[in-house]
Amino acid sequence: MSKRLATLKEAYDSFDLIDGRHPWQQQMPEGFVGYPVRNLKVGKVAYFNFALAREMGLLPASHADEMTPALAEKILETCNIQIINEWDQANVYKGPQKPHSYMATRYLQLQHANKQGKTSGDGRGVWNGTYRFKGTTWDISSRGTGVTCLSPGSVEAGQPLRTGAAEFGYGCGLADTTELIGSAIMSEIFHLNGLGTERVLTVIDLGKGCGIGVRAAPNLIRPAHLFLYLKQGRQDSLKRGCDYLIQRQVENGEWKIDLRSPDRYTKMLREISLSFARFAAYLERNYIFAWLDWDGDNVLANAGIIDYGSIRQFGLRHDQYRYDDVQRFSTNLNEQRGKARQTVQVFAQLVAFLETGKRRAIEDFENCTAVRDFDREFDCEIRRVFLKQCGFDDAQIEALSARRSEVEKLYSSFLVLEKTKTQAPMKKVPDGVNRPAVFNMRAVLRELPSLVRNEGDWTSPSAQTLLDLMSTSYAKKVDKRLRGKLRERIDAFLKAYVAAMKLACGQRTDVSVRAIASRAADMNRAGRITGNGAEFVVEAVMNARRRGLTFADIQKGIELFVQSQSPTLTRSSRKSTPADLSSAAGRLFQELSAITMDWEEDI
Repeated sequence: MSKRLATLKEAYDSFDLIDGRHPWQQQMPEGFVGYPVRNLKVGKVAYFNFALAREMGLLPASHADEMTPALAEKILETCNIQIINEWDQANVYKGPQKPHSYMATRYLQLQHANKQGKTSGDGRGVWNGTYRFKGTTWDISSRGTGVTCLSPGSVEAGQPLRTGAAEFGYGCGLADTTELIGSAIMSEIFHLNGLGTERVLTVIDLGKGCGIGVRAAPNLIRPAHLFLYLKQGRQDSLKRGCDYLIQRQVENGEWKIDLRSPDRYTKMLREISLSFARFAAYLERNYIFAWLDWDGDNVLANAGIIDYGSIRQFGLRHDQYRYDDVQRFSTNLNEQRGKARQTVQVFAQLVAFLETGKRRAIEDFENCTAVRDFDREFDCEIRRVFLKQCGFDDAQIEALSARRSEVEKLYSSFLVLEKTKTQAPMKKVPDGVNRPAVFNMRAVLRELPSLVRNEGDWTSPSAQTLLDLMSTSYAKKVDKRLRGKLRERIDAFLKAYVAAMKLACGQRTDVSVRAIASRAADMNRAGRITGNGAEFVVEAVMNARRRGLTFADIQKGIELFVQSQSPTLTRSSRKSTPADLSSAAGRLFQELSAITMDWEEDI
């Protein structure tokens, strides 16, 4: 073995610590089902998040974005796994298996008939373990590793299922490779834009359209991991689960709570209330549909996104879109605040149960302190995010916030235009229903700073100019008639916008306007990826793989695309080598960017 190869192998020894063992197994023995695991013989690395691996400490900081043979071997050795489930055990599996069992965790899920979490949880995945680096503990879990007894299909069948069988819905235990690549791209974009989320460490292609996706985050616990014990009335289990959550958050430096304090659960509740308020505000202002609900399933306990199967980022405020999940329609964008608020309400009910041993009705907490804290923080945060989208810096936002009436005039007049829908009725779309918005208000925020300052003086574009700027392909002829209420609404917004600009800019007017214009262009850049755009982006990546594009070129093309979807400051701080746009990676990047431009106003 060469000296360099031996050195590289040693550099990857950190992966050996990811072996299925996880502190949840000791803290919550009733909170998971353990499975023996075997390595699969077939599989190759289709995607690897080098930036995340360096951040986690799994790779040295100096490691280039290069998939060495030794690294690929170590990734497959660590992550290319499948559980030996009940069906395998009944059929006397005799092959080799890893030393430790891996856990499929139990948590509450709406799609299960049992609403107390007795049958639900990780249906097609297991947790690979944890890894600690520079004061942060990372959770690592996989999906597509085989069907567990907690899957809806297994529960429906009433018997063990063979991994890969398709007789029962949500019962094959496998994951679609395109879905996993899509999650990798979207989650990294969201992360770079400052949204709390799971991130994809690697995707392993098993062939025939199936793969394994390995995700990581400083905490992958969901509210649903705790809510099932509230629903089941198991106070001791709930207490241990909450203590685990608090300890992880404190150890990772996210919360400052004395673990021995008798009021630690009340302090936990306040942290959760404020973080969910900020999270919900960010989702609404950025048109991100995440399907929040009372079960606390599709969200992280510290407020972040998990499970990208139902996540969509809209190009416009398509807040009447609902996903058709066969048995029911999803919530819409307008309802997410209420669902986040309801999650906080359940946490308040949970804390009261911990402190008194009695489960009071959920209605008793509708206006409790934590919920009122949520409302105040949400209202404050959604306006702060909006002002940031306008291009104002922190000092300008603080100054404007002191003039609340001016902010309210600006935000309310903007919101009226943003929420305007086509006069056509609700229509079916491929995966649900929608009545689309007709105005691109992100384009307005991007272009308007340069239109209100002319030759050293304040001016205001005409209502027709603004209407032309913000109209989209969804706007029918009748939607674009500049008369009556529409003209009044545009004029009201323009008046409020110019007034806010004057207040924010102060004495250094022209310099401030240029800075605001630059920030607004960065925050509202054209070609932002949407849900439908993401599907075509992934299709282009998969086509590139089929054409024989190398792993390195695909990785580079994806990395360039992800960075182009993030703010300039974040982009410039990310380790990356420049790319020749005429190269294979550069051409792929340009193809992906062109796709998002075509779909930038879609759902």
